[in-house]
Amino acid sequence: MLRTLAATIGAVLALTAAPALAAPAIDRSFPAPTPNSAPDPFYTPPATLPDGAPGDVIRARPAKAGPPTARSLANAWQVMYLSTDALGARDAVTGTVLIPKAVNPATAPVVAFNPGTTGPAFRCAVSRFINSGAFYEQSMVNALLERGYAVVVTDYEGYRQDPDTTYIVGRSMGPAVLDMVRAATRLPEAGLASRPKVAVHGFSQGGGASMWAGQLQPAYAPDIDLRGVSGGGVPANLASTALSLNGTPAFGFFLSALIGLDNAYPELKLDSYLNDTGRATLAKMEAGDCTVQLLLDYDGKQASDYTTTLPFSDLPWLLRVAQNELGKTKIEAPVYQYHAPNDDIVPFDQAATLREKYCALGMSVQWRTFDTGHVTTVGRGNAAALSFIADRFAGVPPVSNCGA
Repeated sequence: MLRTLAATIGAVLALTAAPALAAPAIDRSFPAPTPNSAPDPFYTPPATLPDGAPGDVIRARPAKAGPPTARSLANAWQVMYLSTDALGARDAVTGTVLIPKAVNPATAPVVAFNPGTTGPAFRCAVSRFINSGAFYEQSMVNALLERGYAVVVTDYEGYRQDPDTTYIVGRSMGPAVLDMVRAATRLPEAGLASRPKVAVHGFSQGGGASMWAGQLQPAYAPDIDLRGVSGGGVPANLASTALSLNGTPAFGFFLSALIGLDNAYPELKLDSYLNDTGRATLAKMEAGDCTVQLLLDYDGKQASDYTTTLPFSDLPWLLRVAQNELGKTKIEAPVYQYHAPNDDIVPFDQAATLREKYCALGMSVQWRTFDTGHVTTVGRGNAAALSFIADRFAGVPPVSNCGA
C-alpha cells in the first residue's frame, strides 16, 4: 500500500510537472441547461479526454447565476474542465464561473467557494442547483459577488448521468478546486487575469475541500497566487467523522461517504460489505438522493442496517482514509479555521486536533469557535471568513493565534 501511495503521489506530481500541452478547443455547442430532474449531456465527459493540462476547459455554456438577486449581480457559465482524480489519473469535472457585473474582471480577485454536502445523485450537482436557483449556500456566493470577487464553484468529481461521485475524498476534492480556478482564468468569456489573487473558502465538506486545496497547491498548482484559505466545520479525519454519525440524524452522510470512498478507490469493493438492504439503498441514493433526503430518510439509522461488516474495520479502508487525513502537509498561505464545540455533525475534537497539527507545522492559523451547532455555524462564521479574505486580498499581515 505504501508503494501504491507513493505511485499515486508521483503520478500527480509528474502530471503537474509535464510539459504544457496545447489546450483543447472549447466546445460551446451544448444547449442551455436542463431542469435538475432531466438528463443533460453537457455533464457526460468525452469518451476520450482531449489533450491538455489540468484546468483546461473542455466545454462551456452560459448559465444562470442563481435566483433573480444573483442574476442581477453576476453573469455565469457552466464549464467542464480537465483535472486529476484521487489516483492521479486525468479526469473531467464540471462547475460554475460567476463574474460580478459591477467590476472589471481583469482586476477582480477570485474566490473558490467550495460547497458543502449536496448528495451523490446527478441531480445534486451544485452547478445544476445554482442554475435553477436552488443552491442552499447561494447567500454565501452572493456575499462574495457583492464584494466584487469573481466566484468559482466546483461540482467536485463524478456528477454525470451515471454518477461516480467521490464525496469527502480530499485527494479528489483538492485538485477539483484548484483546477476550477485555472479553468475560470482560461475561459475567455470570463475576462479574468491569467494570475489573479485567489482565496478558497467553504464549510463542512467545503471546508475540507478548502484545506485540501491549500495543502496540495504548492506542489500541484504553484501557478495559482493563493492568498488565503478559509474553512469551517472541517472534517479532517474521515473515520472519526463518519463513525460519529452512526445512529444520528445525519447518518445518510455516512452512507454517502462510503459511496465516495468506493468510487475513488475501486479496490475497496464496498459491495462485498453490504447486505441486500444496503445494496438497494445505495443504488437508491445514487439515483436521486440529495441533502434533504440524506437527512430525512436515514435519520437514526445504523451501519449494521446496511452492512454485514463495517468497512472501516479493514486495513484497505483504513489506509485510504489515512491518505485522506488532513494535517500532514503545510499550507503556505494564511489559514482561517472555525468550528463549533457543539457541532452535531462534524466532531469538534478532530477539528481542534487539525488546528494543533497545522500550528505545529509552523503555519499561520487564525482559529475561532462559535457557540452554535453545525448548520447554524454556516451563517455565524461567514462574516469573519469574509473579513479574513478581504484582508488577504488587501495585503494586511495575517494574525495567527496558534500560541493562544
